[in-house]
Amino acid sequence: MDALIFTVMSGANRALKAQQIHANNLANSETTGFRADFGVARSQAVPGTGFDARHMTRLEPAAVNSRAGAIHATGRELDVAIEGEGFLAVLDKGQEVYTRAGNLNIGPDGALSVLGRPVLGDGGAITLPPFSQLAIASDGTLSVQAQGESVMQPVARLKLVRPAPEELGKNASGFIISRAGGVLPADDSVRVKGGHLERSNVSAVEEMIATMALGRDFELQMKMFNTAGEIADAGNRLVRA
Repeated sequence: MDALIFTVMSGANRALKAQQIHANNLANSETTGFRADFGVARSQAVPGTGFDARHMTRLEPAAVNSRAGAIHATGRELDVAIEGEGFLAVLDKGQEVYTRAGNLNIGPDGALSVLGRPVLGDGGAITLPPFSQLAIASDGTLSVQAQGESVMQPVARLKLVRPAPEELGKNASGFIISRAGGVLPADDSVRVKGGHLERSNVSAVEEMIATMALGRDFELQMKMFNTAGEIADAGNRLVRA
């Protein structure tokens, strides 16, 4: 069989995987703090004897679009948006991961969470005491006015990190992780804005255009597949003759 088949099938597989990524982006176009993904692929020679006359597509882990989403005011004291680059640290299945989603919630025991995961501070998971008012400073410091008190007191500080865009990856739950693995250090330069949330950075128009282009790309790969079959049949006829 001609090695062209490897080029065709790997190209078609890349188009299908990329369509899955863009479909997931579209599905999360209204998800708070969502970061869009984009597919990454490389070219490699088809292994085997002979000349490197054919190449195939090798899929790489999807990359994360670091473009910021629009920030909008909510007026809710537990909402927080990160200004510029940076992420909140949360705990997912025992692993420290990161997110731009800032719609925080407080459990009955005072535990702070986002998307059902504990929010991490400088000293671990954050648990707030009973309070009548809460404020989030630009550096991530959480201050509360305890019941019966008249002044605000700082009680915890959000752990904020700033990884380089090329370091970003995602785990199976969709949270941001470091491609190198391990825990990222806190970055005091990251700033947040209380009473605001960041929208998804997905552009529905861009995703639809990319999906249509990939559909045409897949059709082209299938035409090449048929051509490869015709070439193989012609070669077989020549050998039989």
